[in-house]
Amino acid sequence: MYQNRVLSYGIAGAVVFRLTLILLGTATLQRFEAVNLFLAAILLYSSFKLFSSEEDDTDLSNNFIVKTCQRFIPVTSNYDANRFFTFQDGVRKATPLLLTVAVIELSDIAFAVDSIPAVFGVTRDPFIVFSSNLFAIVGLRSLYTLISAGMSDLEYLQPSIAVVLGFIGCKMILDFFGFHVSTEVSLGFVATSLSAGVLLSLMKKSD
Repeated sequence: MYQNRVLSYGIAGAVVFRLTLILLGTATLQRFEAVNLFLAAILLYSSFKLFSSEEDDTDLSNNFIVKTCQRFIPVTSNYDANRFFTFQDGVRKATPLLLTVAVIELSDIAFAVDSIPAVFGVTRDPFIVFSSNLFAIVGLRSLYTLISAGMSDLEYLQPSIAVVLGFIGCKMILDFFGFHVSTEVSLGFVATSLSAGVLLSLMKKSD
């Protein structure tokens, strides 16, 4: 019950934030082509980090985003049904449910730093950029239970995502210098890489 409410609020905030970021990004790219190189650098760095990072199972209470939220939001240690705020010792405080929503929003901002430039690397049409992000967010909401249960089995998905980010980063650099890679080739590469990551993971699991 709590998960549904948190995800609904989190998705609503993510949609508003991404729309704002996409509109700003579109306007900026139309005026300053060199921004492409900056976005490409973000993607290449993200790709490198995905290749080099290990899965982290540390306690979320030590997470930087969680600690930052707790610094600005007084939070109780217990839930109060599905409320975001409650009173404790006569003081109005946030429940862990509100902290969870705040963490989701800040995490989405962090993920949008590379996901939105990745779409801009394929197309400059703001409608396509926004609609693809919207469908991805809504799709993740619908598939949350399946994804949360199955991610641990997809060992090669993270490297395949790293390959995709690296490819799009290189594509943006090539586009800036006049070497155009078609949208069809880009989408084909993305689909092939992600499919390969999933298939290799499933094959390894079945061995």
